[in-house]
Amino acid sequence: MKKNAIIGQSGGPTAAINATLSGVVRELKKSDKIDTVYGMHNGIEGFMKEEFCNLSKLLFTENDFVRLEKTPAAALGSCRLKLPSETSEKAEDIEMYNKIFEILDRNNIGYFFYIGGNDSMDTIRKLSVYAKKLNSDIRFVGVPKTIDNDLACTDHTPGYGSAAKYVATSLAEILRDTSVYKLKAVTIVEIMGRDAGWLTASAALARPDLVYLPEVDFSIDEFLEDIKAEFEKKPNVVVAVSEGIRDKDGRYISEDGSKTDAFGHKQLSGTGRVLESILKEKLGCKARTVELSILQRCAAHIGSGTDIEESVKIGSFGARLALEGETGCMATFVRTSTKPYSCNCQKADLENVANVVRKVPREFINERGNHVTTECIEWIRPLVLGESIPEFENGLPVQFII
Repeated sequence: MKKNAIIGQSGGPTAAINATLSGVVRELKKSDKIDTVYGMHNGIEGFMKEEFCNLSKLLFTENDFVRLEKTPAAALGSCRLKLPSETSEKAEDIEMYNKIFEILDRNNIGYFFYIGGNDSMDTIRKLSVYAKKLNSDIRFVGVPKTIDNDLACTDHTPGYGSAAKYVATSLAEILRDTSVYKLKAVTIVEIMGRDAGWLTASAALARPDLVYLPEVDFSIDEFLEDIKAEFEKKPNVVVAVSEGIRDKDGRYISEDGSKTDAFGHKQLSGTGRVLESILKEKLGCKARTVELSILQRCAAHIGSGTDIEESVKIGSFGARLALEGETGCMATFVRTSTKPYSCNCQKADLENVANVVRKVPREFINERGNHVTTECIEWIRPLVLGESIPEFENGLPVQFII
């Protein structure tokens, strides 16, 4: 008997998450095992309210798929709801899981896909484990997504290449802008990355003067020394810095200890502003901060062709995993060569993925800890290659809205 499939998106959006959604739907619509492909609005949170849409009808023509693939953000909406432990004995937790599986069974859903990052993979891991407790044959498969590039068991993540391309391009333009004056000044570019510095590392493609990642303890004294050394070479210094840099005691430079998000992560804000203030006080130089903020994840107008193509590819592969009977796993990328670049898809057990942060290896960072190595730059470079140009109308990109 044919089954229905349902797909959700969760966590922070990217310029490529919809391309992955497209890949999953494309593959499912080819299969004679699938009746209807549903999308859940706002992830697992919307799922429990049964807020579904019919993707089989919404994505009908090739033009629909192409437009979706070049539209930024999560077309289905997102959420950051944390499911309770699958081993919890609390009545309300058991009731939540029973409700989820009752909805799945009532809607004849046999395939469940979740596109997201670390916390999203934890969600689908819990659901796959609970399915075994209930002897359910529903297939649960995770498909990766995050600009942070910090998921374990995969060479890189969909969304990273496009965000890296935007970051590197922005740095290149900032470097040109700051070079026109002779007044001593420091421009600090704050880049997303709480615990892993992959996105900040991509700024090195544009060759800024200094690059600081959270993988190396940050010292204010050494930072000031680095700035002084750069001033001896040139009047204008450009610094790329991860929002998550921290000192030797593990305290974030911008940490507000009183605030945490739904997953218990400490809230960060203003790393660049903190450093800007220190420079003005200690060195008396002009300093300013550029926060790329959400532009890093939604700049689809300068998406990486490689990233969008691979995002569709891994979505299709994730769908095939489920259709072939796999569950409790995540689709992954395995790099077979960097020069020339070559990559294929495999799978990883979610037990090895969920709640693990994949950091930039120390050998990708120079000894001083204020820049990345040539090896790191060459590893990143293939992921930003190629262009993904959206369709334009009246001077603006055309976007697919569900």
